[in-house]
Amino acid sequence: MKKLLLLAVAASLAIGTQAQTSAATSSADQLGWQLAVHSYTFRKFSIFDAIDKTAALGIHSMSISGNVSLDGTNSIGTLTLSEKDQEAILDKLKAAGISPRFVNLGVVQLPADEAKSRKVFEFAKHFGIDTLIAEPATNALDTVAKLCQEYNIRVAIHNHPKGHSIYWNPESVLAAIKGRTPLIGACADVGHWMRSGLNPVACLKHLEGHIICLHFKDLNEMGSAAHDVPWGTGIGQTKALMAELKRQNFHGAFGVEYEYHWDNSSPEIAQCVKFFNAVCDELVAAGQKQ
Repeated sequence: MKKLLLLAVAASLAIGTQAQTSAATSSADQLGWQLAVHSYTFRKFSIFDAIDKTAALGIHSMSISGNVSLDGTNSIGTLTLSEKDQEAILDKLKAAGISPRFVNLGVVQLPADEAKSRKVFEFAKHFGIDTLIAEPATNALDTVAKLCQEYNIRVAIHNHPKGHSIYWNPESVLAAIKGRTPLIGACADVGHWMRSGLNPVACLKHLEGHIICLHFKDLNEMGSAAHDVPWGTGIGQTKALMAELKRQNFHGAFGVEYEYHWDNSSPEIAQCVKFFNAVCDELVAAGQKQ
């Protein structure tokens, strides 16, 4: 009898622990998604303030831009950060309760000159970053592929808008990665697709299987004059984008790169977070019913 009682208690504790673990797992976690603030969102502030602002939003991951400010006034290239400054930034992440590993770095320059590109990969390796975001020239792609394999670091090709990047259209990204290592893929900036007059859902479908991460946005209109709005309030088909990414079994980071109301964007980003979590809940619930 005593043995049965002990077994019953053990089973009860196991069930309780399992329930607690399940409750602590968010819908985004179940989908394999990370919500991460891109530091460029807070480019008018120091990287340390950007970390505090991210923590205040309840977001636990960040990506870092190719340029940062240490004092809130002057901007410097992230690749020029001293080891002391790198350590200070990583310590700040830990103190703020944010993952001490940036999900990616960029946009950075990756030239055809192997020695110059190698310095970028070395920096990423030292800083603990496994994904670089870049828009390499076509003559640099073989060099980039070689370094990706050597360092086991991914390169996500970003799409600035038409007229500003050769990668504005998904077709050009697919051409760049064709026949090369799967460590090269896409950083899908859905906002820039809209600025280029492209349907973001169609673009995601075109890049299926090659999306490494996203700069996720919603805009007030199509075209070059468009600006960011809280997710789900614009013309970006945000819920449909998330449903499509779930269909593709995408696992990775949704980078919050909010490029509007620079001095006080946190209230609008908070709306984005609320929307993101609600849609994640819907997508998980819908999957459980199937």
